[in-house]
Amino acid sequence: MNKLFGLVLTGGKSSRMGTDKASINYHKEPQSKYLYKLLEQVCDLTFYSIGDQQKIVDYPDEKCIVDLNEYRGPLNGILSAHKAHPDAGWLVLACDLPLIDLENLILLKKERDTEKTATAMATHKTKLPEPLVAIWEPEGLKEAIAYMEAAQSSCPRKFLINSDTKLVFPIHDKVLFNANTLAEYEHAKSILANESI
Repeated sequence: MNKLFGLVLTGGKSSRMGTDKASINYHKEPQSKYLYKLLEQVCDLTFYSIGDQQKIVDYPDEKCIVDLNEYRGPLNGILSAHKAHPDAGWLVLACDLPLIDLENLILLKKERDTEKTATAMATHKTKLPEPLVAIWEPEGLKEAIAYMEAAQSSCPRKFLINSDTKLVFPIHDKVLFNANTLAEYEHAKSILANESI
């Protein structure tokens, strides 16, 4: 029951960025591939979550789970993965996280509480769960299905705020920086450039 699978969410529209966030190059390779390689180091198995309009041939050497489109928003991909492997916990990462690193994923895994709905990272500043830098437990995902079927909102953060969620604070808040616009992309690139000096 404690097995942990990794999931890279690549099925988003990326409308604010104007280009596919999964293919952006922050670390000398597409962001989705970079995240996949990070997850492989901490998870038993790792998968790409892809939209039904994407082609599995885009990821020929790795495992993919195609969105079933039963739910709205980011939970669509997570719940599709849960349906494929209902006994696994899922360490989920979104492609808009250019600064996330192995050190913090190891921390998240170490702090995992399998009795909770999820174990999610949160910044020291907001103390709000980051649902797309989180380990979702099987029972928690069953609760999420009931929530999605009953609630007006498809917001995974709102669900985690109102659930039994363990918060894990990163070593530095910046690793949870979301890059969803060109300005945020440039900001992330400047941070990474300064760190490599």
